[in-house]
Amino acid sequence: AHPVQLIESGPAAGATAAMHHGRLLGLPDVISFDMGGTTAKMCLIEGGEAEHATTFEAARVRRFKRGSGLPLKVPVIDLIEIGAGGGSVASVNAMGLLTVGPESAGSVPGPVCYARGGTRPTVTDADLLLGYLSPDYFLAGEMALDRAAVERAMDEHLARPLGMTVLEAAAGIHAVVNENMAAATRMYVAEKGRDPRRYALLAFGGAGPVHAYGLAKLLKLSRIVIPAGAGVASALGFLVAAPAIDLVRSGITRLSAVDWTEVRAKFAEMEREARALLADAGAPPDDITFTRTADMRFAGQGFDVNVRLPDTLDEASTRAAFHATYARLFDRRIEGVAMEILSWRLHATGAKPPLPLHGRGRDPRGEAAWEGEGRATSVEQPMKAHRPVYFPDAGLTPCAVYDRYLLQPGQTLRGPAVVEERESTVVIGPDATFTTDAAGNLTIDIDVTATLAAAAD
Repeated sequence: AHPVQLIESGPAAGATAAMHHGRLLGLPDVISFDMGGTTAKMCLIEGGEAEHATTFEAARVRRFKRGSGLPLKVPVIDLIEIGAGGGSVASVNAMGLLTVGPESAGSVPGPVCYARGGTRPTVTDADLLLGYLSPDYFLAGEMALDRAAVERAMDEHLARPLGMTVLEAAAGIHAVVNENMAAATRMYVAEKGRDPRRYALLAFGGAGPVHAYGLAKLLKLSRIVIPAGAGVASALGFLVAAPAIDLVRSGITRLSAVDWTEVRAKFAEMEREARALLADAGAPPDDITFTRTADMRFAGQGFDVNVRLPDTLDEASTRAAFHATYARLFDRRIEGVAMEILSWRLHATGAKPPLPLHGRGRDPRGEAAWEGEGRATSVEQPMKAHRPVYFPDAGLTPCAVYDRYLLQPGQTLRGPAVVEERESTVVIGPDATFTTDAAGNLTIDIDVTATLAAAAD
């Protein structure tokens, strides 16, 4: 009935999953990091909730360039999307510099290592050469990766033109794509008046756990969380999303001229409409909650900010709420300037669906790896192999490879390490420790003191 409401639903589902995991883990403030085959999506979650935006651009001529698409006035979860994924193609530009993305090899032909016709090296190809991915355990062994083909393509397209080794070219790809994501995240968080170091990084998607450690190091974050089933977290997001509806009543009005009786009547009308819509979708009426906001600006400004309204709807309380929001975003307070309200907004949401996660996982052989509240049914050792893995500060380093499904809850291990599961691979550097909880979530703690000391040197 309202197909426009489905736009950007995939990335939004990933952010919803991040909110869900953050609440379960007692981490209300996280940066959601979703990296798949073509793009990376970042979302700032604070107090257990992601911020929403009221506009979205579709059909961009330049996919990741703001202002090149069709603006839609629809409410969406506020996140950023950049051309950095496993399929992002690396090349040498006209200035002789290594670039990565936004062009992607997609799933067809895909990276060179897929052996499906791809000829140009991608991020996934670099991750294979750096030891992050196993050629024999991709998709839990269902798909073999062609390392020899990657080495040839890397040499032809990058190493020889740049005058470096194949390994150096692969490391360059990894560094460039990580820095692209870090730069975009810094700007996104700074625009919201926040310091990224306050947050944990919650990483998922097929490539997110591979690159989370490198991204966290660049952002100087000390904690990373990789949820169980990280490669399919967006699917979980759809299952845990609460039914919700957003309604708006527009009309530019000076704050000093607002008829508050009329405003209260507008919100009452929107609440009745939203309650009926959500009840029709199956939400129990008593479980519906409402959040009231307004789009506001100083008179004469061309852009507005969304302000959460206080329970008391009057001029003084609304003015104070605007000043607080403006100061948080722009670190300044302007007195003596008239304010305008452009729109009144109501966000209505039902109860989140009950979806208990009991930490149950299965390894590729079909044997239960976690049961109930994390009681391991297997006594096998989680370490399965060793292989050389590249880290920027250490080069190729002998690295333990673990089977994620056999890690014991509460056991703390030290990097460097690689933890493999069906849909993704987790890379953990030598300055980090990691542990698994009863639900199968993997928490990585980085020694930030060592990182800062190295940066100072």
